Amino acid sequence: MLRITGTLIWYYYVCKREVWLMAHELHPNQEDPFLEIGRLIQKESYAREKKEIELGHIKIDLIKKADGEFIVGEIKKSSRFEHPAKMQLAYYLYCLKQYGIAATGELLIPKEKKRIKVELTENIKAELKQTISAIKEIIKQEKPPLPQRTKYCSHCAYKEFCWV
Repeated sequence: MLRITGTLIWYYYVCKREVWLMAHELHPNQEDPFLEIGRLIQKESYAREKKEIELGHIKIDLIKKADGEFIVGEIKKSSRFEHPAKMQLAYYLYCLKQYGIAATGELLIPKEKKRIKVELTENIKAELKQTISAIKEIIKQEKPPLPQRTKYCSHCAYKEFCWV
């Protein structure tokens, strides 16, 4: 059984077809320059923080403790995907809460010098539950959803699966 990951949450808000492709282990072009830039930014940023923490089915970019509170960080290369990134981070907070760990989140965009606070509100929890349900329905489909052009297609590492 496939576990819902933060990446699937992120993809849900970007492209439903990507959800299906990733869930069925059809991975994007790993040499895509935009993926490589993202990996480099994540590796080089916030060197003093504890990075890449895996907890069950989630992989957290970084975690720190300040004033007795855990802060979970998600590093992104730009704010272009702000809402998908916030929901991905909220999903990590949701999962941690299920483990009994209270935390807040920070969406970190080093290139833009932005730190955006993310908290797990009741509205966000309700949206995440709907999103998780919708992702499960997408994954169950025999074939991926048909491609639909969005503002994100031009930089997508999956574009060969849709537009070639």
